[in-house]
Amino acid sequence: MQTDGARPGQVVDLTNCDKEPIHIPGGIQPHGVLLVLQEPALTIRQVSENAETLLGVPARSLLGTALASLLVESQSESIRACLLSERLEDNNPLKLTTRAGGQEHFFNGIAHRHQGRLILELEPTPQQEALPFFGFYHQARSSMSRLRDAKDLSALCLEAVREVRRLTGFDRVIAYRFDEEWNGAVLAEDRLETADSYLGMWFPASDIPRQARELYTLNWLRIIPAIDYVPARILALPEEAGQGPLDMSFCVLRSVSPIHLEYLRNMGAPASMSISLIKEGRLWGLISCTHVSGARYVPYEVRKACEFVGEFMSSLLVTKEGHEHYDQRIRARSIQVRLLERMTRHPDFAVGLTQPPPELLELTGATGAAVYFNGRTTIIGQAPSDEQLQGLIAWLAAKPDPQELYCTACLSNHYPEAAEFKDVAAGLIAASMSRGRHNYVLWFRPEVVQTVDWGGNPNKPVDVEGEQPRLHPRKSFALWKETVRGKSLPWKDYEVEAARELRRSVIDIVLQRSEELLQLNMELERSNVELDSFAYAASHDLKEPLRGIHNYTSLVLREQSGNLTPTNLKRMDTVVRLTQRMESLINSLLHYAQVGRTELSVRETDLNDVLASVLEVLKPRIDEAQVEVRVPRPLPPARCDRVRMAEVFTNLLTNAIKYNDKEKKCVELGAMGTPDGGTAYYVRDNGIGIKPEYHDTIFRIFKRLHGRDKYGGGTGTGLTIVKRLIERHNGRLWLESQPGTGTTFFFTLGSEKAEPVTGVGSK
Repeated sequence: MQTDGARPGQVVDLTNCDKEPIHIPGGIQPHGVLLVLQEPALTIRQVSENAETLLGVPARSLLGTALASLLVESQSESIRACLLSERLEDNNPLKLTTRAGGQEHFFNGIAHRHQGRLILELEPTPQQEALPFFGFYHQARSSMSRLRDAKDLSALCLEAVREVRRLTGFDRVIAYRFDEEWNGAVLAEDRLETADSYLGMWFPASDIPRQARELYTLNWLRIIPAIDYVPARILALPEEAGQGPLDMSFCVLRSVSPIHLEYLRNMGAPASMSISLIKEGRLWGLISCTHVSGARYVPYEVRKACEFVGEFMSSLLVTKEGHEHYDQRIRARSIQVRLLERMTRHPDFAVGLTQPPPELLELTGATGAAVYFNGRTTIIGQAPSDEQLQGLIAWLAAKPDPQELYCTACLSNHYPEAAEFKDVAAGLIAASMSRGRHNYVLWFRPEVVQTVDWGGNPNKPVDVEGEQPRLHPRKSFALWKETVRGKSLPWKDYEVEAARELRRSVIDIVLQRSEELLQLNMELERSNVELDSFAYAASHDLKEPLRGIHNYTSLVLREQSGNLTPTNLKRMDTVVRLTQRMESLINSLLHYAQVGRTELSVRETDLNDVLASVLEVLKPRIDEAQVEVRVPRPLPPARCDRVRMAEVFTNLLTNAIKYNDKEKKCVELGAMGTPDGGTAYYVRDNGIGIKPEYHDTIFRIFKRLHGRDKYGGGTGTGLTIVKRLIERHNGRLWLESQPGTGTTFFFTLGSEKAEPVTGVGSK
């Protein structure tokens, strides 16, 4: 095979093998004959050039003729009926007899349809009849019993290789499993004493390129009876050749890549056979048979028995692998139940998930974990730094093929930046907890320096011949030790499954909480509307009797003040004062209710104009208090209700002026960026400040932190109204303050994602 795009002297690795079109080799292994037939006449459209050797008829003379011309007359109709049936493979093998030059030849016919073509492969056989059914049945039943009775995966693999070697007579049969990077670990072996042992060794992923693994997934069995063959080319009618090369993905006789033949030659294996092991639709491993003492042909019926062993073993993989770590699986299930119980009971499921810390780690055998939910990260155990975690989460979120569960024992192979924190997170399981919001539970394992026993040096050299680099497979399969860095201990299947189960549980809880919150929000919205209506009606209706009390009391004071004792006169004055205060409170409540009921007129607004009008109205009060008002830079525009924003600035400025006992009073208004790219506006004063424990309290209606008449009095509704107005603009209001150092109120407009800005100093 020639590598694509390589230059003389350039280092080329085995990824070049992935470009070889092994499904369209253009030839076959010559121990059989391949025919491509056109239905329904069964005309031969393509034929392998070795037809004369095996059939006694020149290959080109067969093109355009009917298949019936090859067969003995007694078989013509029965074979035709079998080949034209819809369930074609059920009739395999077809027992065909051909006659040429006065001689009869017996063949096993293996037929299949692919891409609109009927393909018939003929393998010579000394027998005209199939092997007795009951003989095959007893063989299969015996094999099934031994495989089923294997106590665990190791015993299953050992029993399978023994059975395949007994059936086929190969000198060496091994079973190996692929890891996540497609390296193969040999789990079991049965061999002739003179054959080298590969038990416990690893074979690199480059031994079986990607497209070869795909064909192993499509076909249960692949055989190469002799590696020193000369491929028989496929001949075709001119109009047939114009349709492109023949796809031989499902052909038994398909010719093999020259690189693979050289690989087997270097391995000292003149013949080989492979049986696929497939778990839940994915290639799990192989049963690999090699013969060191010469060529080895395995008849069709024996191959089917071996294929049956592979299929039956594949069906047992889930069960047998489960038995390997039965106790650990039970423990993981117990931990899941406790985590689920805590998550369900705790209002913040992330807290329930991470307390007590060891259990989340024990679930997967991790040494560290991080729960990232709605922008907040909770870390337990050993984990990367906050900055490194943010980069990792961004990488996971940006993957073009996002996975519900991402698992690797060598993160730096996929995310090179991970090499910086391999001491805590060389291995990773990442469970995505939502779509679109990038919430994750992450488990980490540190680097563990390992020694791997390879079956030969896994690094294959490239020899340059002339101007084209020629790729050769490795020549040695002797034990070769390698120290592997940057990898963690591999994640066990039960650990990955435990993470997957936890993900399902978390998603169920999040969905349940979301539904509950949606219902609560709907009820709260309805209650708020009803409360606003009640507050408006109540405050409006209370004004009339209150005004009557005030007026009649004032009338008595004017007409009868001379007849009242000093005590009663004082009492009547108190009634008047209380009615005035009550009216002020009712007016504030009425205004608060109107804030929630009035429609906003939102449009692009120049806040500098709004602020200028507010300062003009407040100028007398500012001058009286001798307050310096600073606006360092023009405010950026915003989409808002102009009238309501004037009210926001008025309330915040009034509070900044009122609650200030400094000799030199100052107030600053400005704007700055937020972490999400938005804008936060602020009003900062150097006044009395507020203790942190009261930062939420001050927004409650009618709530004051001082005496009723101190600092000029007030009803305690100003900040409540400001908060309501900001929320109606889909913004947020918060503050930074300490006693004696002043207060800064921040607010955003039109962004539900804005986050508090902290640590902002004076301009």
